[in-house]
Amino acid sequence: MILLLRNESARAIVPTQQQARNGMWYFLSEHWRDGVEILILAALAYHGYLFFRATRGARILTGLLVLLLSLALISVLLELSVISGLLQRFSVFLAIALVIIFQPELRRMFAELGSSRLFSFNRPDPEALDVLMEAMQQLSAHRRGALFALKRGIDLTPFAESGVELDAVISIELITTIFHPKTSLHDGGVIIDQGRVTAAGCVFPVSQKDLLDRAIGLRHRAGMGVTEETDAIALVVSEESGALSLCHQGRLEHDLEPEALRRRINEILNEGAGAQTTTTEGSHELGPA
Repeated sequence: MILLLRNESARAIVPTQQQARNGMWYFLSEHWRDGVEILILAALAYHGYLFFRATRGARILTGLLVLLLSLALISVLLELSVISGLLQRFSVFLAIALVIIFQPELRRMFAELGSSRLFSFNRPDPEALDVLMEAMQQLSAHRRGALFALKRGIDLTPFAESGVELDAVISIELITTIFHPKTSLHDGGVIIDQGRVTAAGCVFPVSQKDLLDRAIGLRHRAGMGVTEETDAIALVVSEESGALSLCHQGRLEHDLEPEALRRRINEILNEGAGAQTTTTEGSHELGPA
């Protein structure tokens, strides 16, 4: 009798397992598109968070979301039809307002999209980087401020036009001369493309991000600003302390050792724009992207 019950139980389990497999396969075949949409939306939300966090616009967005969600919850709970109708009509104006508020971040996002590894073929010359590192160390030793933008995929001609076009082979003597305090070009930035100094005395956009360290000056903010709008790598020598800094994707990595700075540049160049955002050991990260 016991054996008979066991056999009947076993035969009952087999169809149940088969039905479960069939049901799972049917669910996946019918709803796999929903899973793909969820993954796409999650990826967009995550990358949007990375782009917009720690910006002044992000504070505005947070305040608007809290206000709208609170009003929507109250209108649903209390069945306030007038407020619900106003919220639906307000959503159109909110979309336009967000485009205006986040115009710099959106421009940077589309710029980085077009500067990915699939579309970017520009890589700085390794020998030119060695010369640049040596020149930066000499500037640091003499407490001379400097700002460099290493061109990658996005054209920097609009910024080059704000300075003086040179188109000269990079050298230590040229760099130290440009940033000598008594020259007329030392206050601007230098654009470097394929081992050549294409322009000097250039004006870069100043980042409006809130920084933890209020001692960071306009030269560092300009380095952050040009990397917010392009895929360039900005290098900064502090005039006050001689500290070497790197800016990438609007993020400032402050007070790097020369070896760590060169290693960080290689990481960015090898892994492509946006693929590496960790801070090198010994640096102080300011103004998250």
